[in-house]
Amino acid sequence: MTVRKVLKYGTPSLREKSKEVHKISKKIQALIEDLYDTMYATNGVGLAAPQIGENLRVFVIDVGTDPKTMCPITFINPKIIKKEGAIVSNEGCISFPEAYTEVRRYKSVKVKALNEKGKPFVLEVTDGSLLARAIQHEYDHLDGILFIDHCRNRFEADKILTEKGLPPVDAKYLLEEKELEEEIQKNPQPKEEEK
Repeated sequence: MTVRKVLKYGTPSLREKSKEVHKISKKIQALIEDLYDTMYATNGVGLAAPQIGENLRVFVIDVGTDPKTMCPITFINPKIIKKEGAIVSNEGCISFPEAYTEVRRYKSVKVKALNEKGKPFVLEVTDGSLLARAIQHEYDHLDGILFIDHCRNRFEADKILTEKGLPPVDAKYLLEEKELEEEIQKNPQPKEEEK
């Protein structure tokens, strides 16, 4: 159980695709514990193994807001098997300290994965909930995709990154996501503050 150093945006390994886990070994169990310890220490709701320098397809999420509602979920070798709808999400990332910007996400996702004991499970999350968005965010990390690759306004994102002393958006990684953007335009949502 260790709080690990979180790699910052600009570290080349954050852009690498992660490897499948073939055995839930003691090393993997220790990695999962380190992910939770590091996530809680940095007040995150999710953390992927590549963010602490481990190139493995593992991430953890806990969207509980206090110790009484804690709900830790471990995802090993996850696969998103269904995606529907579109929403705007104001996101940040532990690898991007204090930088937040608007991104496009699917409203609902269905994911299958293994838990920390190696048991398979399927989880469907709908309505653009924090859990649905966190699953997509952490899943992206396993493929070397970062939340800013989904940004709706590159120039706004660049401004925020510059203010936080981080490198600008790398245009070669930007995702077009025309269908998501069209759906967002058709069904405008209230801003977070208006809800």
